[in-house]
Amino acid sequence: MLRLKNYILFVCFFVALSVSLTLGSINLVDASDFRSRKLNTLYGQPPIVIGHRGGGTGYRPEHTVGNFGYDLIGSHNLGIEFGADYIEPDLVVTKDGVLIVRHEPLLATVKTDNNGKIVYDAHGKATIQEATTNVADVSEFAPRLTTKVLDGNRVTGWFAEDFTLAEIKKLRAIERLPNIRPQNTQYNGLFQIPTFDEVINLAKRREAKTGRKIGIYPETKHPTYFAEAGKYLDGTPIHVNTSKLLIDRLVANGYTNGDRIFIQSFEVSNLKELKNRIMPSAGVNIPLIQLIDSSGAPYDFVYHNLPQTYADLITPAGLTQVKTYATGIGPDKRLIVPASAQLDKQSQPIDINGDGQISDADKFLKQPTSLVRDAHNAGLLVHPYTFRSDSYFLSPDYQGQPLREYEQFIKLGIDGYFTDFANYGYVAKEKAIHSLREAHQVRIWELPKTNYPVK
Repeated sequence: MLRLKNYILFVCFFVALSVSLTLGSINLVDASDFRSRKLNTLYGQPPIVIGHRGGGTGYRPEHTVGNFGYDLIGSHNLGIEFGADYIEPDLVVTKDGVLIVRHEPLLATVKTDNNGKIVYDAHGKATIQEATTNVADVSEFAPRLTTKVLDGNRVTGWFAEDFTLAEIKKLRAIERLPNIRPQNTQYNGLFQIPTFDEVINLAKRREAKTGRKIGIYPETKHPTYFAEAGKYLDGTPIHVNTSKLLIDRLVANGYTNGDRIFIQSFEVSNLKELKNRIMPSAGVNIPLIQLIDSSGAPYDFVYHNLPQTYADLITPAGLTQVKTYATGIGPDKRLIVPASAQLDKQSQPIDINGDGQISDADKFLKQPTSLVRDAHNAGLLVHPYTFRSDSYFLSPDYQGQPLREYEQFIKLGIDGYFTDFANYGYVAKEKAIHSLREAHQVRIWELPKTNYPVK
């Protein structure tokens, strides 16, 4: 009954959002800017909506697949229902070489002290720092808690590569951000951990049923860790090329149409290997996206002592080099529209909302950079990450209205965006399209239809 009530409230929210768009306008971007010309995207095309970790992640635990009726629907399923053009599975590998969908190889991370020792709670249990599964509650897996070096950092937790697929299927997904999204915790324990094949099959089934093109946008997580640096629980090297494994699974599933897939990575060498060796050997040609962090360097550069950083990649010369192997870039959105907190008299950031921490909710926007223009000049698409509607992730300049952020970035010319809330992403895209057609409204009946029974 609780879930049914919450689902009805959720549907009401979605309709209310549509009505608010019908009756009102967003002042941050003037719709007349769109009517006078094409969109500022690379080819004048509408931006694509990329369902980040599914696209229903704002409402369900991330990277979940399944539909048990009513509101019992996974984040990937929900993102498709919301109108996402692509759903994004992050890929790690199991002990028996199966690609599964998790944001990190870590199934759960535990807190450690300054000496690297595990911090236990009053009940003698390891203190969970972050988790996307319930592995810490499964007693048979307690001995697999370990410390490893992941991309140069010591982390303690349970790692996917130390579990077979059969063991992974004993686990269930839980909400990664329970303090920010407490409403999502009611779905903890409902969904299994999906394989990459299951996400491909979901996209194929939903496309066949709806007639709407639904793509996938997989990310190979930590490729250097899996191929060169990482070790299993017993200390033996992992030595798995996840990029090749990804292409093998796409070929095996007959899902190699470049119009339905982007492959992304924060590292460089694996993208070049995909472009120059792995994809040609498999007879496929899939567009690649170079992800760009707001600081630091690709870990393969660090591992092989190369001096270049992400900042070097987004110079005009760097972007020209990226174009030799990639179709686009996926930058942190703060590289396009920077933001920073105000400082007090002691030069400390001011906690505007008084929640005891400094987040996007405490940071004000600065002037946009030239990154979108520079990337377009190099012939690269721009797909920034991550758009979220939670107040914790929203600058006060948007005045509590998430659509203002989308419209600002669409005006700047981005070609797509990763979003935890594909319903907002869809509405923002449709609003831009209709503005070009001199239509000021997004009508309720133009929103993606769902098939959920409501009683």
